[in-house]
Amino acid sequence: MDKTQEDETVGPLNGKFLYKNNRDGTINKNIVICSFCKKEFSYHRSNSSLTYHLNAKHVQANSSVASVATGSSLRQTKLPEFGKRMSKSTTEKLTNTIAKWVAADCRPISIVEDKGLQEAFQVAASDPTFQLPSRATVMKKVSHIYDDERRDKEELLAVSCHVALTGDHWTSVSNHNYLGVTAHLIDSEWKLKSFALTVRKTVTRHYADACAEQFDAVTKEWQIEKKVTTIGTDSARNMVAAARQLPFEHVPCAAHILQRTITVSLEESSFDTALAKCRKIVGHFKHSPASTEELHQQQTALGQAREPLAQDVSTRWNSTLSMISRYLRNQEAVNATLAQQRHNLATLTNLECEKLQKLEVVLEPCKYVTELLGGDSYVSCSVVLPAICHLNRVMEPTDEDPGYMIKFKTAFLKDLDARKANINIRWLKVATALDQRFKDLKSLHKNERDEVWTWIEEMLRQSEAGLAPPQPTEDEPAAKKSFLLLCSSDSDSDKEELGPLARYKAEPCIRMHECPLEWWAAHAGAYGQLSSLARKYLATPATSVPCERLFSLAGNIIQKKRAALHSDNVNKLVCLSNWLKKT
Repeated sequence: MDKTQEDETVGPLNGKFLYKNNRDGTINKNIVICSFCKKEFSYHRSNSSLTYHLNAKHVQANSSVASVATGSSLRQTKLPEFGKRMSKSTTEKLTNTIAKWVAADCRPISIVEDKGLQEAFQVAASDPTFQLPSRATVMKKVSHIYDDERRDKEELLAVSCHVALTGDHWTSVSNHNYLGVTAHLIDSEWKLKSFALTVRKTVTRHYADACAEQFDAVTKEWQIEKKVTTIGTDSARNMVAAARQLPFEHVPCAAHILQRTITVSLEESSFDTALAKCRKIVGHFKHSPASTEELHQQQTALGQAREPLAQDVSTRWNSTLSMISRYLRNQEAVNATLAQQRHNLATLTNLECEKLQKLEVVLEPCKYVTELLGGDSYVSCSVVLPAICHLNRVMEPTDEDPGYMIKFKTAFLKDLDARKANINIRWLKVATALDQRFKDLKSLHKNERDEVWTWIEEMLRQSEAGLAPPQPTEDEPAAKKSFLLLCSSDSDSDKEELGPLARYKAEPCIRMHECPLEWWAAHAGAYGQLSSLARKYLATPATSVPCERLFSLAGNIIQKKRAALHSDNVNKLVCLSNWLKKT
């Protein structure tokens, strides 16, 4: 038989069936023969019965032949593998795993329709008949997983006495607005728990009344309206006004305040010209791939790492510091590249470079403080006042500082001191006293320290009397100091009442790298109501960063190709991604 005749005998389904040869040498295309078992079948342009035969009788042989035909596998199929199929329980478990994967890693639901993923699962399962679950099935599983995880969060909130919230608004690529709210608490084992509560769509304008109603609705939905202690937001006027209408303490985001202070200080100092030149040079390379490649070549020639320059963005924290650091680190390569090009850029003078170097030095502590306050897996509220105290020392002008640095530092200290009055200073002072790392209150003036212990004393009295501790307010006058009650008393009842507080004050401070919650876990039984206050105050985050991280997740979910996602699905996917990554 020649090549032409051989090709004509190849039947349907990529040669798995062959056309029957008549005795006279002609080909009968109405009858096909299985290439595996030689069984004959009638063929009238339909492959249904042929496919059924392969799936029923030659499962692994069908997979092996297909793999060899496509070059995807060189392994010969073994006899024990013939007829092997995935069990129903395994299929169900795999479907649940796919749903968790989609939710946790922000994958689009439509990924289950990808042919490549389908083939990958068939090869991994050694089952060519396996079909990925449909989009509806995956979304149904996601809803079930969300319900189970939500019940766990509701149980955790139900047994907690104090819950702190953070919240903010975000606008998606489809121009829809969402409110994100996260909860923060210390559980019975003295572990700090932070997790999403909701990412709900809003349609009203962000007036203070509307924002207050939205936060109130979230607390009622989760049945924690009587347990919420604080709500953390940025310092936007509508958020501040909304917080005044809520029965919770408002703790503005310390990182927002710090970054605003940096911006104001830069505007009032003499760094404008140097920063403007630096931005234009960086923009020159950012907008020209050819110039960037030339810069990389110069970096390689100088033995430096190939890294792009960074452009500062007014809304991105520490981006000015990143721009300055990258430029100064690659200044030689930048100048060498610009020397080979024709451009109208004004390069930085030696004095301007010196200014940027000094600015880099003073901005580094600000970056450290911002990153320190932005965590949600450790106690951060009690760090605010020590951090501000540290920045006050760093920014204190010296005789060695040039005039422009004195101007910057003076503007920084003045602006930070003005904003410090609006960060709920009383709440932060109590939290600092209840953190075993900072309970010596060295970050406060000596005249303020006794006042803090007096506040705590009064709250303990109210708690032991069966009354709710008084909520501190900025307008409330300072309580009477009671030095004799704190240090010595002739009354045995007074000694017994104030004993835990006096013993706590006598405890030595722990080291900075140690966890205050671990200390309280080991000593909570000895301090009664004082440990309850610690659980209340130390759970409050210092910034609104935790809820803003939800928006980073939401940005990975609500993309241009997924802009039509229903708001309920957005809430489930964002919350699940946050919950599953926390476990």
